[in-house]
Amino acid sequence: MSQPEPAQGPPPADGEPPAEAVRPLERGLALLRAMAVDPDPRTRPGDLARVTGLARATVDRIAATLVRLGYVRHEGRDLALTPQAAELGNAYLASSGLAAAVRPYAEALADRLDESVSVAVPDGDGVRFVVQATRRRAMAVAFRIGDLLPAERCAPGALFAAAWTDADWQAWRARRAREQGDTAFPALPLRRPRDAHASSEAEFADRVDIARTHGHSTDSGLIEPGLIAIAVPVLDGDGRIVCALSVVSHTSRHTPATLADIALGPARDTAAAMAAAIRPDAPGPAPRPHAPAADPRLKDELGAEYLQSLARGLDVLCALGTTRGPMTLADVARAAALPRATARRSLITLDYLGYAEPHGKGFALTPRVLDLGYARLAGLALPEVLLPHLTELVRTVGESASAAVLDGDDIRYIARVPTRRIMRVDITVGTRMPAALASMGRVLLAALPPAERADYLSRVRIEPRTPRSASTPAEVASAVDRAAADGYAQVDQELEEGLRSLSVPVRDADGHVVAAVNVAHHASRGTPDETRDEILPPLRLAAARAEADLRALGQWSRVR
Repeated sequence: MSQPEPAQGPPPADGEPPAEAVRPLERGLALLRAMAVDPDPRTRPGDLARVTGLARATVDRIAATLVRLGYVRHEGRDLALTPQAAELGNAYLASSGLAAAVRPYAEALADRLDESVSVAVPDGDGVRFVVQATRRRAMAVAFRIGDLLPAERCAPGALFAAAWTDADWQAWRARRAREQGDTAFPALPLRRPRDAHASSEAEFADRVDIARTHGHSTDSGLIEPGLIAIAVPVLDGDGRIVCALSVVSHTSRHTPATLADIALGPARDTAAAMAAAIRPDAPGPAPRPHAPAADPRLKDELGAEYLQSLARGLDVLCALGTTRGPMTLADVARAAALPRATARRSLITLDYLGYAEPHGKGFALTPRVLDLGYARLAGLALPEVLLPHLTELVRTVGESASAAVLDGDDIRYIARVPTRRIMRVDITVGTRMPAALASMGRVLLAALPPAERADYLSRVRIEPRTPRSASTPAEVASAVDRAAADGYAQVDQELEEGLRSLSVPVRDADGHVVAAVNVAHHASRGTPDETRDEILPPLRLAAARAEADLRALGQWSRVR
């Protein structure tokens, strides 16, 4: 495991904390951020104590609370963020309304130009991505929603800096003087040796002046050699920049000049459409309810290990995401199911730490909330989401568990956790099997639209493997219909004598079946009815937990 280094970037707050600040909330957010920036997805509690400066006993109490709330899980002796921690970033993205408003336009522009497109917002003297529409290529853009870049090393930064005050420039200079090698920005690749021209304040100031004069900015190798981009501003009704729209390519496809030729006009048209979509009176997403996680019964259950004030503070943060725009103290307290005084102290703490800020008579979340692990979680692929739930399922039922997707007329295994037995099912990730005879295949076929399912059944060649195998399309169709009606599929020794399996579907945030999970075991374990009754409940629970993770991850980004 890598050893995380203490954060070198700007502190989240200046000066002494307010007298009313909630210290457990402050410490809990510090721990979450330390886990988020650690290069290793698994972090040792001792390392967290070193990085955050907290006592080991305090780290253990915070971790116990976060585990109970579902934001962190134990992996052996280490800790890891769970996909449920994405709900913190989801709260900012929902409350700002920006991602929902501009994402369709970004995706349309990416399709039109066949280039990657991103939308970023200012975050202090940095640039934070809130939308990504990437092209699938061998040489692809790897930034994620939530990633932070320094303003001087990307095209949107010059656009944002055009509106900086003297105090903003002073903060930028202080950060540059304090840090070594952009360590405050873990999304950046290792910095190549920078020459004086590329790193000077004068050079950045010149690019800011050009952006102010011409209304767009370019990046030619600022982030990484070979990467080029052009960015245009998206303005509100008062002419202030709200976000920046970037078209990103590679020198193998374009020069900065040819990228500007093809992209600048369409990007400006798209920015104008985005500006109309983000008006305060423009339709926005429906408010999202929040189910408070802070439960007084947990304090009785866990005793001193449960930090109720941390749980309540995170409820306040999530409550700020239940509507678009700022919320009053009364509205926050109501959404979090907390007394006003308790909600007020949490808001004061979030404001002090830079995760929320006053807006008129209310408060709103800031992009800094995305620093709490959103970028790491947004990069998870489907097998990574499923694997922890398969592991827990194997612990529960004592049999091997797998996940698969449809791949042509076959299923392809994408995740697997074997059990420890002398006689076990020996299948590896990447293995393909005929969908017609596999329980996961029948679950996946049952989820196809009727026309696609009929097309499959009309052309598939059934090759029975055992005397029990379905041997005709009609038999397969009947089994698939039964899987659709029951919500699960059971296959008894159709792939191999003695092998039985039970499968259920896994749905994404939009309700689409994206995978199937199964438990495979030897037929000697019991009758089909006995093993179904024993295995199906924990199998469905594992699928439900995976679906909850996919809902958290898939609200504003797509799970690979």
